[in-house]
Amino acid sequence: MMKKLNWTCFAAGILVCAGSLFPLPALATGEENDEKALGEVREVVKQLQARYEKTKDLQADFTQKTMIEGFERPITSSGKVYIKKPGRLRWNYLDPSVEDIYVNRDDIKVYVPEHKQVLVGKLTQMAASKAPLELLQGAATLEESFDIEPTAGKGRGVGGIRLLTLLPKSREGEAGRSLQRIVVEVFPKTYFIRTISLYEVSGNVASFEFSSLQYNVGLANALFDLKLPADVVVVKAPVLSTPQ
Repeated sequence: MMKKLNWTCFAAGILVCAGSLFPLPALATGEENDEKALGEVREVVKQLQARYEKTKDLQADFTQKTMIEGFERPITSSGKVYIKKPGRLRWNYLDPSVEDIYVNRDDIKVYVPEHKQVLVGKLTQMAASKAPLELLQGAATLEESFDIEPTAGKGRGVGGIRLLTLLPKSREGEAGRSLQRIVVEVFPKTYFIRTISLYEVSGNVASFEFSSLQYNVGLANALFDLKLPADVVVVKAPVLSTPQ
């Protein structure tokens, strides 16, 4: 049986990768936010947008840590990710087990070699939120879905760069009910996304850290085409209104 995917974490992963390539949401402008902090956040968003305009493709290594409420230790996995405009993603888990996820706009294939099965379907039907897909396609700034504000507490990442907090505007639907906030950290100088942490209302936290980033290397389209052995069984994904 195909390994069950945590679609919330996968959606966050897409957001991490695509954040360097596609526009970010509009800034929150509440009176509770300090003007200096807002100014710094605006500058980070400006730099990210400039990076987006110059980036056609991206590849990186990633480490994912998922802390489940009630468990002492996080679940850790790692692998590689590749992105190419418009809307192509290859997300390869390599450790502790192999799982390959391919996205071409709204089409998605999930291949687990251990089970000799590939799950095929539509991302909008399988993921909890359309927002990451919109980022991948470069179709929207997501200003209707999220606000951005300075991150409370420490508030700064590597190099003293402001952390960004993304807040969902709507609490409707599965994603709106489960997602509390997303915190983003960028690399100094390059302004590619370094880490992202997804905080759920349940207390679960999924964090991604990226390294060995390379961009505009001319990734071939063939890299995003899944080639399967002859004995693999193709399974059509069910349409899920409330992904688990």
